[in-house]
Amino acid sequence: MPLPCKPAGHPLWDKLPSAPISQPPPMTIVRRHHAVTAINAVESSPTLAKLAALTQDSSKRLKAVQALIPPMLRASLQAGPIEGDCWCLLVKNNAAAAKVRQLLPAMAAHLRSKGWNVASIRIKVQG
Repeated sequence: MPLPCKPAGHPLWDKLPSAPISQPPPMTIVRRHHAVTAINAVESSPTLAKLAALTQDSSKRLKAVQALIPPMLRASLQAGPIEGDCWCLLVKNNAAAAKVRQLLPAMAAHLRSKGWNVASIRIKVQG
């Protein structure tokens, strides 16, 4: 490929390569990614395994106290995070939170009687 005419007085022209630029070889794409199920990912990562265990434990705690929660209020609750001996309940609105707050001592006592180490239950309003 011949070089075009040299522009008069252009300072960068001398810095260009004198040989034509060759095209790089075509790239071959090799995909080494394999699909991994969520269960396999959790089992292979200690951090994810611990998170999954805490989530499962929190759900079991909520299931254990279901009998103490009035039926109309159950849909407003979700199991929340566990931080040491403190468990968190996620509540949809302030009215439900006010009623659940009255049930917290009974819930904590019930969980302790079932073998869970629960010193306190915290409420977080989601709405």
